Amino acid sequence: MLAAIGEHGAHIGEIETIAITRAFNIRDVTVLAPNDDAVEAIRASIAALDGVDLVAQSIDKVFAVHEGGKIAVRSTVEVRNLLDLREVYTPGVARVARAIERDPALADRYTWRGRTIAIVSDGSRVLGLGDVGPLAALPVMEGKALFYSQLVDLNAVPLVLDVHDPAEIAETVARIAPGFGGIHLEDIASPGVYEVERLLMERLDVPVLHDDQHGTAVVVMAAVLSAARLLDREPATLCFGQVGLGAAGSAIAHLARSFGFTRVVAYDPDPRAIERLEEISSREPTPLQATSDPSGLETVMDAADVVVLTTGRAGLLRSESVRAGQVIMAITNPIPEITIEEALEAGAAIATDGSIVNNVLAYPGLFKGALAAGARTITVAMKRAAAEALSAMATDDALLPDALDRRVHALVAERVAAAAG
Repeated sequence: MLAAIGEHGAHIGEIETIAITRAFNIRDVTVLAPNDDAVEAIRASIAALDGVDLVAQSIDKVFAVHEGGKIAVRSTVEVRNLLDLREVYTPGVARVARAIERDPALADRYTWRGRTIAIVSDGSRVLGLGDVGPLAALPVMEGKALFYSQLVDLNAVPLVLDVHDPAEIAETVARIAPGFGGIHLEDIASPGVYEVERLLMERLDVPVLHDDQHGTAVVVMAAVLSAARLLDREPATLCFGQVGLGAAGSAIAHLARSFGFTRVVAYDPDPRAIERLEEISSREPTPLQATSDPSGLETVMDAADVVVLTTGRAGLLRSESVRAGQVIMAITNPIPEITIEEALEAGAAIATDGSIVNNVLAYPGLFKGALAAGARTITVAMKRAAAEALSAMATDDALLPDALDRRVHALVAERVAAAAG
C-alpha cells in the first residue's frame, strides 16, 4: 500500500493503528499528496490492491484543522453569582473606567490592552498567493494569532480590511488602535505598506511592526550570525551582500548595517529601492555600497562573504558566480535563486534557502518584549537583540532554533525588553 501511494509522488505522514483483530487490522494513514488530482489517483491505487480495503472516506486534514476557525475569545474571569456580575460589570466596572479616564496608562493593567496585538492585513500580498483579498487572508491571520497565544501568551486579533489605499488603511487602524497594545502589519503589498507603517508610527504611541519586513530581517540575520559562528568568523571580518531590495531585502540590509560588518553591498535593478535603503538606514554605522547597475549582481557576488538573495526570481544565481567559502542564503520561495545543492557544489561553505526562514521565530518575542518594556516603537536595537537571541538558541550546526520551543521566545522577549530599556 505504501509503495502504491509513493508511486504518485506523495509522502507518508503518521501511521496510527486503530484496531487489531484476528481477521484484519485498521490503520489511519496520513498521506501528503502533491496536489488534489493525486488524491483521487492514490485512492484508486489503494482500492485496487488485494487484501486492502478503504474503510472510510479520506479527510483533508488541512481543511479539517481550519474548520470553525483556529482562535476564539475566552473569558479570564468566572462569573458564578450576582456579586461576581456586579464586580465585572455594572456597577463595579464604572470605578475602573473612571480610573482609566484619569490615568490612561492603567488600561494596560486593568484591560486586555497590555497583552493584545492587532494583526492587520488588506489581503493584497498573502504568502505566495498575491492579492487574494481580505476574506481569503483571514485564515492566514488567524494562524499568526494562534502563535502569539501558544508561544508567548499574548492575545492577537486578526483585522482584515476591505481597502487598499495606504492612507485609508492607516486611518482605519488609527481609529481602532486605542484597544490594542501593538499593531502587527501583515501581507500588505509594497510599496503601499511602507506608507502605512510610516503613518501609523507617526500617529500612534504603541509599537508598529511590518512582519514581512522586520520579522523576516530578524530571522535572516539570526541565521547569518549562526553561519558566522559556524565558520568561526566575526561580523567585523565579513562583507555582507544583499541582492533584492523589496520589503524584506531592504529591511535585511538595514538591519545588517547595525551589526558591524566591514561593509554592506547591495543590488536592486530599481534605483528607487536604492534611494529608499539609503534613506532608512542612513544612521547605521556600517558603510553601504548600493547599486542598481546591471552588473550589480556580479558586484555583490565578487565582494561579499555572506550573500542573501530576496529577489523573487527563481534560478537567478548561476553556480559559476559563487565563490569558494561564501555563505549563500537564497530566500525566494518556493524556488530559490539557487538551490542548496548547487551552491554547495559550487564551493559555498554554507547554503540555505527560504524554507528555514519562518517569521514565527521573531514576531511573538518582539512584541512580548516590547509590551513588557512599555516601548512605543520597535527599534533597531530591539531587532538586533532578537536576532542575537535566536542565534544563541540554535544548537549544533543548525542556523536557527526550533520555532515551537517556548524557551526560544521567552529569551527573545527578555532580550528585546532589555534592549528597549
